[in-house]
Amino acid sequence: MKIKNFEEKVEDLTSLPSVLPTSSYSALRTPHSALLYCILDLGYVAEENAESVTASLLAGGADLLQLRAKNCDLATIERVASRLLPLCRAAGVPFILNDHAVLAAAIGADGLHIGQDDGSLAEARAIVGPHMPIGRSTHSLDQARAALAEGFDCIGFGPLFPTPTKAGRPAIGLRDIAVMERDVGSKIPAFCIGGITPETLPQVLAAGARRVVIVSALLKAKNIQAATEAMSAELRVRSAE
Repeated sequence: MKIKNFEEKVEDLTSLPSVLPTSSYSALRTPHSALLYCILDLGYVAEENAESVTASLLAGGADLLQLRAKNCDLATIERVASRLLPLCRAAGVPFILNDHAVLAAAIGADGLHIGQDDGSLAEARAIVGPHMPIGRSTHSLDQARAALAEGFDCIGFGPLFPTPTKAGRPAIGLRDIAVMERDVGSKIPAFCIGGITPETLPQVLAAGARRVVIVSALLKAKNIQAATEAMSAELRVRSAE
C-alpha cells in the first residue's frame, strides 16, 4: 500500500477535531468550473504566513486551493489545514489536500490529490469514501489517459517547463497539450502545471490548454492578490473566446 500515511491507523487521527462538517460539495465550486488551480506550498510559504497568502490567492480569483506540504510532519499539515479550510469554505473554493488521504478524510477536505507513486484510485477511494473528488498527477499522454480510464476526477499534466517545485523531473513541453485536451481534458478537468508564469501562460494557452495550476509565480509575487487576479483574468478571457 503506497498511499502516504495509510499505514497509520485511522483511529490515530480520530482525536483530531473535525475542522468543519464534511463538505457538502454542491455548495462549492467544482473542478469542472475551475480554470485557475492554486497551491499553497509550504516549501515556499512559511507556516505563519499560510493564512495571509491563502487569503490573497482566494481574493485574487483562485478556483481551487490545494495545500501541499512535502516533508512536513502530519501534525503540521493538520494544523495548517485547520486554518486554511475555513477560509476556502467562506470563499466557496474547494480545499484540496495533497497526498494524505487519511487526513483528508479526517478533516473533511473537499478533495484529495495524489501522485503517480501514491497508490491506486481504489486505495484512495477506500479511505476517503465515494464522494470526495480525487486528482492524479500525470507526466505523459499515456499517464493522462490511464488516469482517465482508472476513473480519477481530474488530473495535473506536466511539468510543462523546468520548475524548482518539481526538481529533477524533466519538462514535457507543450507539444502534447492539444492531444491531451482532446483525449482527456474534454472528459475530466485537466490542469497544465509546471513553470507557468505570466510570461509563459500565453504560450500554454496557445498550445491548447484550458486550465492551469500556478505555484511559484504566484507565491513569490510581490503582490500575490494582484498577480492572481491578472492570471485569472487572462484565463477567463481566453475561455470566453
